[in-house]
Amino acid sequence: MSYDYDLFVIGGGSGGIASARRAAEYGAKVGVAEYSRLGGTCVNRGCIPKKLMVYASHFPDLFKDAQGYGWSAVNSTLDWKAMTSVINKELERLNDVYDRMLDKANVDLFRSYAKFVDPHTLEVGDRKITADKIMIAVGGHPVMPDIPGIEHAIISDAMFQLQEQPQRIAIIGGGYIGVEFACIMNGLGSEVTLVIRRDLILAGFDDDLRSSIQDGMQQHGINILSGSEATGIEKTPEGLKLMIGENRSVLADVVLAATGRQPNLTNLGLENAGVEIQPFSNLSVVIPPSTPEKGYGEACESIDQHAIAVDEYSRTSQEHIYAVGDCTNRINLTPVAIQEGRAFSDTVFGGNSRKMSYENVPSAVFSTPEGASVGLTEAEARKQWGEAVKCYRAKFKPTYYSLANRDERTMVKLVVEEGSGKVVGAHMAGENAAEVIQGIAIAIKMGATKKDFDSTVGIHPTIAEEFVTLR
Repeated sequence: MSYDYDLFVIGGGSGGIASARRAAEYGAKVGVAEYSRLGGTCVNRGCIPKKLMVYASHFPDLFKDAQGYGWSAVNSTLDWKAMTSVINKELERLNDVYDRMLDKANVDLFRSYAKFVDPHTLEVGDRKITADKIMIAVGGHPVMPDIPGIEHAIISDAMFQLQEQPQRIAIIGGGYIGVEFACIMNGLGSEVTLVIRRDLILAGFDDDLRSSIQDGMQQHGINILSGSEATGIEKTPEGLKLMIGENRSVLADVVLAATGRQPNLTNLGLENAGVEIQPFSNLSVVIPPSTPEKGYGEACESIDQHAIAVDEYSRTSQEHIYAVGDCTNRINLTPVAIQEGRAFSDTVFGGNSRKMSYENVPSAVFSTPEGASVGLTEAEARKQWGEAVKCYRAKFKPTYYSLANRDERTMVKLVVEEGSGKVVGAHMAGENAAEVIQGIAIAIKMGATKKDFDSTVGIHPTIAEEFVTLR
């Protein structure tokens, strides 16, 4: 049977574009459907604009630090509109770059939603398009807790569209999104309250890293209400009243709900193609009606969370339909989606069969202090090897702060399996943690042992050298 395309990709985010470009390099005829800006969540509503705001939030401390080194005091104020304007201009530039990349690769771009009509046919705008292989890369969107008054809250997407800086902001959720925005807004001068259910932020990360970042955030003035649950939001003349538990409340100008994300599966017509989905949470959530992914998740109602079921080659229950990225809920990171997309195209169109490896994938939280990890946490390692696990850790004040007059601490940690001597996990909380852990991730991926770390000469004086001097 003849098809319009060898490969058609639903979604122009990181994973979808990586799949499309790599397949086109192999000579496949490729089409992509994307109704919104190219680049997906990362470029438009996540990694990039958030990291730019992180940079902006660090300048007040840098101005103060400079005085410790002999510079005169700097009297500077933030122009919120100017900051958001230049960030949006940068996002426009990146979208143009993605557009040119697809054009250069001879990939046809359709500015519309795509929906399955049958296993090989898609409705793309007012057209019917057929494809031999179909890739689903629709990503995900934020969800909100189902509590009274939640319509007064915003999701993380809206943080980049706020017309003015909130003087008071309350954030629900202790995951990386809630933590990063808490640190950003605190650095920019807002009064921040972070409401978390657990005792510590960042569930899933190593406990030493979690406590180090949480201590640093509190030292910087962020009010963290641990062991607490948001129970409602009420609009009052004084501001938004966020109810916590039965008899506690916080007043804020903005309430940010950062309680998780969900794959964009609504309105895709997966049932028409016989694509199976699987539950990954029994948590009942609310999809905000204002979400940019309106075509794939517009209902504002309580639902159970599902993701597209895939095998080790990203293949769905239909042999010719694949899925990558956040809509599969494996590891929801941009570089992972890109690797999954490229592995698919290499396998299907390049004759180079390969799988995405999910072992030792590094990750970072761009908080203040910054955190980064690769490999197993101490708890995960002990679950696997019990007492045959030895941890090496250090907490210290970096040289930079000796003159900056700030009591900032950095934590570094190695998790070692004693039988083989292999380093099975590395964790860091402190400035440039992500940059340091990226390099260490290579060593751990290659199976480095503690002896390998010990025999490596450190670069002095640096923070990174602490990883090769731990005893």
